[in-house]
Amino acid sequence: MTGAELTRDSILGGRVVLWQPARGYRAGVDPVFLAASVGAQAGQRVLDLGCGTGAAGLCLAARVPGVAVTGLERQADYAALARRNAAENVLEMEVVEGDLADMPAALRQQQFDHVIANPPYFRRDASVPARDGGREGAMGEETPLSAWVAAAARRCAPRGTVTFIHRAERLPDLIAAFDSCLGSPELFPLIPRSGREAQLCLLRGRKEGRAAFRLHCGLVVHNGAAHGGDRADYTPEASAILRDAGPLIFCG
Repeated sequence: MTGAELTRDSILGGRVVLWQPARGYRAGVDPVFLAASVGAQAGQRVLDLGCGTGAAGLCLAARVPGVAVTGLERQADYAALARRNAAENVLEMEVVEGDLADMPAALRQQQFDHVIANPPYFRRDASVPARDGGREGAMGEETPLSAWVAAAARRCAPRGTVTFIHRAERLPDLIAAFDSCLGSPELFPLIPRSGREAQLCLLRGRKEGRAAFRLHCGLVVHNGAAHGGDRADYTPEASAILRDAGPLIFCG
């Protein structure tokens, strides 16, 4: 990608600078919420499956100094941007180019304390493919969701956590996949506005976990009943995560 095809954006209140395509897949709030939900500590290792330009992994590394992040990305242009972003932000993130359906040898024998993923949201038997190849690769499900979860579970260390962010309508598939290889499932809804249905959810499981399923109260992202123009309208709780690098703590 040339300079004219890229934008240089700031996320996490300017703590992270992100080069990303002007067209194609562009990181929104989803990877920021995902990164904020991981209870990682300094010295621990985190794997981001399908890391794109590195948004989630870099947000996590910026929030938790001393955590070692590895990203796996199958699209070469996006993997290159993730490496560039890690270098520009002076954050520790190794980026491995490869497909989780054919796990690279560099990762196959490794285990991580936490595994995170923001997988493609849309089943292409029920939606229209994106025209841009990079966006389609990030948003159109080619590898089944169950394969994403299985790969995450294999790379997760015993008692470690696996956390996914996904659309609410895909929860039946996601919960079934988690149930096959992870325990102690916890669901955290992200609610666009008070009184609205959740559109996105975080689902966390634990390798070898045995606790019962928990449904948390979730987070309301925006104030008011409707968007009021260009002004920001995040709730104080959401703003603390998206702008002040605060953690997203499962509760309720």
